[in-house]
Order: sequence, then C-alpha cells, then structure tokens
Amino acid sequence: MKINWGTGIVIAIALFMSFIIFMVVKMSTNNKYSHDLVVEDYYKQELLFQQEIDKTNNLKQLKGTIEITTLGENIIVTFPEELHIQDIEGKVIFYRPSNNNLDFEMPLSLLSHQWVFPKKNIINGRWDISVDFTHHNTAYLFKEEITL
Repeated sequence: MKINWGTGIVIAIALFMSFIIFMVVKMSTNNKYSHDLVVEDYYKQELLFQQEIDKTNNLKQLKGTIEITTLGENIIVTFPEELHIQDIEGKVIFYRPSNNNLDFEMPLSLLSHQWVFPKKNIINGRWDISVDFTHHNTAYLFKEEITL
C-alpha cells in the first residue's frame, strides 16, 4: 500500500492529537502532579492585599530595617533598635512555595532585638519568610525570600 502526502499529514495530525490527549489525561489524573493553588483561600487573601500594602508602608517609615540572615545553624531575624522589644507582638510565617504541607508559623517572643530559629527544624530549599507584627498598635509586615 502506497501512502501519499495527504494521508501522511492526516496520520501525523492524528498521532499528535492522540499524544496531546494522552498527556492531558495523564497529568490531570496522576496524583504525582499536584495542581494545588498557591493558597487555599486565594480570593479572601486578595481582598486583604491592601492591608499588606499598608503594613509594608508602615515598615518603610521606620528608621531601621528588619534583616533576616542565616548564621551557622540558625536563622536570625533582627529588629530595628528603635522598637521596644517588650511592645512587639506577632508571628514569623515560613512559606514553602513548592509544598504547602511544610508551611508553618512561629510566635514572636523576643528577649533582645534578635529572634533566633534553628535551621535544623526545616528542610533545605526556597522559603518565603514573613514577619507580621505590631508595635504600639501599628501593624508592620516584612517579607523576604531565602534559600537554605
């Protein structure tokens, strides 16, 4: 049987379409490929975005800045000297973009202007760290991406 160019094009298109359909079905049914949203309540958080902008702008009004550093086996969050540590209340949020099961948050309890967290408690990779706190009824938010 001789295949002409028209039949060859039809066969090639049919094979390509079959491959695409196979890949779509495989990707959507296999649990290995997670299709989770970045956050579960995306729309609710989008409505709160203006509050995040306001908190970030409040942070810019401070003379000093918050710094996140990794030193040895610790992650250190350093607060500006102008803030009174006994008046700071809040939390540090560790967000893992690649796996939402690893996300967690820790309350802030300061004895000095540095908050120390051991790196051995988290796995290596990219982390988005948010420091959400209040000082004298003013809300602040600091975000930074680190790679361990």
